[in-house]
Amino acid sequence: MYLVDTNIWLERLLDQAGSEEVGQFLQRVSNDRLYLSDFTMHSIGIILLKLDEAATFARFVQDVLIDGVVRLVALQPEDMTNVTDAAKKYKLDFDDAYQYSAAGKFNFHIVSFDSDFDRTDRGRKLPGEIEPEHARSDEAQSEE
Repeated sequence: MYLVDTNIWLERLLDQAGSEEVGQFLQRVSNDRLYLSDFTMHSIGIILLKLDEAATFARFVQDVLIDGVVRLVALQPEDMTNVTDAAKKYKLDFDDAYQYSAAGKFNFHIVSFDSDFDRTDRGRKLPGEIEPEHARSDEAQSEE
C-alpha cells in the first residue's frame, strides 16, 4: 500500500515536470492500493485555491476521493507525539513528519519526490520505481 505525498498529486494537477511519471504511476497502480492523508488533501486545497484553481481542487476531490477508490487516512490527536518525535529525530518539517507518521501508523510505503524522507528509516519511493507487479500484488508488499 502506498501513501501518496502532496507533491506527487500537485505534480500531476499542475502539469509540472514530473507529471508524466506520476501519470504512468497512477495507471500502473491499482487505486485501491493508494492512500492520501487528510493533511495532503488540505494542503492541495490551500495551494490550488491560492493559485485561483478552486475548480481543479473540486475536480480532484470528486475524481480521486468521491468517485475514485483512493482512501483518505488521518492521524488523531494522540498521534501528534509521534509527529513531533519524527520531526525532531529526522529533522523534518511538520508536513513531512505528519506523512511519515501516517505511513508508519498504517504501514504504507511513502511515494514522494521529497528527498527529506531519505533521512528516515522508512525512506521513500519515487513513482517511477514502483513496478506494476509490485504495485498490484499484496504479497509483494509484504515481502518488501
